[in-house]
Amino acid sequence: MNLQALAIVLERRGYPASCYTCGDQMNSASFMVSLGENHLIRFLVSDYGITWTEMRDDRELMKLEGAEAVNQLQELANIVKHPMQNNVGNKTLAKRC
Repeated sequence: MNLQALAIVLERRGYPASCYTCGDQMNSASFMVSLGENHLIRFLVSDYGITWTEMRDDRELMKLEGAEAVNQLQELANIVKHPMQNNVGNKTLAKRC
């Protein structure tokens, strides 16, 4: 899975997203996407592990680590690949849970 490509696709669909890699060997990364109204997802890969954090109004709703975090990111990627129409204002993104 390419985090940079996922960020680009989400940006094209109107969701502010970013992806940064760190280090010469690109073994650390930060991926963030805003799904609207103070709803933010952050996926981090570092020497300390892998985490998925979902926040709303600056409050942590869910935090997953390791394989669970990767599975949640894969679910987001699958939604982007195979969207089910769900109107959020003028934006379209599949419904998650």
